[in-house]
This record gives sequence, C-alpha cells and structure tokens, in this order.
Amino acid sequence: MGLLLNILTLPYAPVRAVTAIAEVLLEQAEQELYSPQGVRRQLEALDEAVARGELSEDDRHTAEQEILDRVATRSTG
Repeated sequence: MGLLLNILTLPYAPVRAVTAIAEVLLEQAEQELYSPQGVRRQLEALDEAVARGELSEDDRHTAEQEILDRVATRSTG
C-alpha cells in the first residue's frame, strides 16, 4: 500500500518540498527574531544607526521597545 500511495501522490512532491522549505525558513526567521543573540544583534544595530545619525534617540527608544515587547509577548504567549 505504501508504494501505491507514493506513486499516486508523486505529483504533489513539489508542493511537499516547498512546504518543507517554508517550514525551515520560518524556523530560521523565528530563531533570528527571538533568540537572545538575534535580539542582541537587533539592539546593537539600533545603537549603530544612532551613532551614524540615521536614527534619532526617540526612534531608537521606540524600536527598542517594539523589540522587547515582541520578545515579552513571545515568552508569555
């Protein structure tokens, strides 16, 4: 039965492959977004943008709060 099922569902193999790739990409994105190292890199990037004059202190504070809120929401939700 397994061989017959594989043959019958063969046309859906590309869909399964795309789904598997999307799941890996989602996992990587979430890891970058929520891992302590990823959060630290995001906060450091804000500091660097302020140092280069690309971001005001108020904008930095707002962006920093958004990052911390996102992490807090993830950990409680």
